[in-house]
Amino acid sequence: MPTGKINLIEKLALFDTHWDPKVVGRYNDNDVMVVKFQGEFPFHKHDDSDDFFLVIEGEVTMDYEGHDSVTFGPGELVIVPKTVVHRPRADQEAKVLLIEPTGEPNTGDSGVEAALKDHI
Repeated sequence: MPTGKINLIEKLALFDTHWDPKVVGRYNDNDVMVVKFQGEFPFHKHDDSDDFFLVIEGEVTMDYEGHDSVTFGPGELVIVPKTVVHRPRADQEAKVLLIEPTGEPNTGDSGVEAALKDHI
């Protein structure tokens, strides 16, 4: 049964925090989330899942341990394979769509406590 559309811009307007993903839907066993990036996230990896990042607004740089960084903007995405050590960062606020398996901590193995994934 269809549930209607989800307006990502409207969802992003509901919060001002950074590095605090908000679940806007579920796709199979994945959370579809919006998040705002500003500054640097810690280097980390996910042992059991890839990481999906799609920039909606702004610019994000993905740093990799031992590899060149990649900068991407609106309409561009990066998929970080599981076990690859990475760090997203944004000099100015960026708005991003994330897809992760439900229950996957956004912090991976960084030692930083994972943000609660509120549903909005």
